Amino acid sequence: MHDRGAKGDRGAARHHPPDARALSLTGKVTVSHVFCLPGLTDGELGALAAELGDLDIALTTVAPSDSLVLPIARLREHGVRVGLGSDGVRDSWSPFGNADMLHRAHLLGWVTDVRLDEELADCYRVATHGGADVMGLAHADLRPGAPADFVLVRGECLPQVVVDMPRRDMVVHGGAVVARDGELVGRSRPE
Repeated sequence: MHDRGAKGDRGAARHHPPDARALSLTGKVTVSHVFCLPGLTDGELGALAAELGDLDIALTTVAPSDSLVLPIARLREHGVRVGLGSDGVRDSWSPFGNADMLHRAHLLGWVTDVRLDEELADCYRVATHGGADVMGLAHADLRPGAPADFVLVRGECLPQVVVDMPRRDMVVHGGAVVARDGELVGRSRPE
């Protein structure tokens, strides 16, 4: 939903909850972008967020700018699952997407002007766990039974990694190393 202001508020943002209820789609609807939400008054946002939470309608954002990013913390207060994604991966929509979720966490922090360690860690969490929450998947973390999907980077702490976006030393997916030092494993280098 790219409509902003009153047009967006009158549009799909107000239609999805009744549609989800009428069609018995509770927990099965995800709406992306929803650019009208940041422009709602506090009362309007609270009411809509409560309804979205009650119907378990998930939202996603790409954090395109400070005026268009979803009010993630406020939505989560109402139980709304919020994911962060990368849009327009080198396509006609936008050539600037790269599907790198660490980069997207960095952009979320930048456009929302966060500064504190916990705020930067929250940007990381919505980038890593938010998408899993939206899709109903297990969190990929370092606990027994968790998916063996992770990225190794050099850094002193999580907030520093979000800010600096260090090179990915190793990428592991499903327990198998798929990339080292920024190169796919088994991929021949161009000559």
